[in-house]
Amino acid sequence: MAEIAQSSISERPRATIRAASLRWIAGAVILAVVLASLPSFLDVFGLSTIRDALILGIFALSLDFLWGKAEMLSFGHATFFGIGAYGVALVSIKSGMDPGIAPWMGLLAGIAAAAISSALIGYFLIFGRVRGAYFTIITMALNIIAYQVATSWSSVTGGDSGLIGVPPLAVPGLSITFIDTWLYYLVLAASFAALLGLWLACRGQYGRILAAISENEMRARCLGYNTDAHILIVYIVSATLAAFAGGIYVTATSFVAPDMLGLLLSTEVVLWVAVGGRGTLIGPFIGAIVVTGLQQELSSISTSLWPLVMGGFFILMVFVIPDGILSVFRFIRGFWAHPARDGEPS
Repeated sequence: MAEIAQSSISERPRATIRAASLRWIAGAVILAVVLASLPSFLDVFGLSTIRDALILGIFALSLDFLWGKAEMLSFGHATFFGIGAYGVALVSIKSGMDPGIAPWMGLLAGIAAAAISSALIGYFLIFGRVRGAYFTIITMALNIIAYQVATSWSSVTGGDSGLIGVPPLAVPGLSITFIDTWLYYLVLAASFAALLGLWLACRGQYGRILAAISENEMRARCLGYNTDAHILIVYIVSATLAAFAGGIYVTATSFVAPDMLGLLLSTEVVLWVAVGGRGTLIGPFIGAIVVTGLQQELSSISTSLWPLVMGGFFILMVFVIPDGILSVFRFIRGFWAHPARDGEPS
């Protein structure tokens, strides 16, 4: 009997993990099916709104990987979003390359620039043991510097006016241009590819290492893990994913401006992650869709009203649902599960 009891105790966490994984997969599949069916019901404007929210969801996902899994809050994450956006714009407009190839090369250039810059910045900050509020403040300062460079270097970046005329992504040799529905499905596929990739990475041994580091970095270091290297890897992956989102975004809007790497966007992405549920990976997509949808509706009523309402909404979220929207679904599931559990024979 003791062996049976010990076996059931050891198997219970595995069963719980499997059940949680199945719920996560089921939720992701349902969300994907719903989003894939939207082109049949929405007009061009509505579809573009959801498309932009998904792109911003990828951006929020990149911050959630850094903040939710490594406990490193960056208030300058829009820097990498802007690097990706300017990479596509500069190569597409000023390189003289074929319009069918230039956006792809610009996307690669923006991602590479974000990876290199995040590796350099992250090396000095992370290996210098800069953590907590100091990391947040320094990343915010770097964001301000990047914004000043974008506005002052007008001969390259276009200054406050930005750059206009970025061509859309296209398949060379084929009559496929990623606009409207084509672009929507490309963004949808990229969103769930990024979501699935990070989820798989966090499920295995690496996810357990990150959980140990986020819980107690000193203890993980004493156990022999190179915590600085692991956090640096997360920072680089987060930055490259943010740059990818920025590059895709600029091909959808056909222009880039300094606001795409401004402090306001860095603040907004923190809001999206917090509203959706930090550390959940899928929550930032929900947060981005909810917040941008509210912003669209409120700004159509009054351009001066929506910042006040959104500020109040965020304060309400902090006090009422501090763990994000997904925590409501977990609460409902737990509420309905308790009666069944209480009724089980002892």
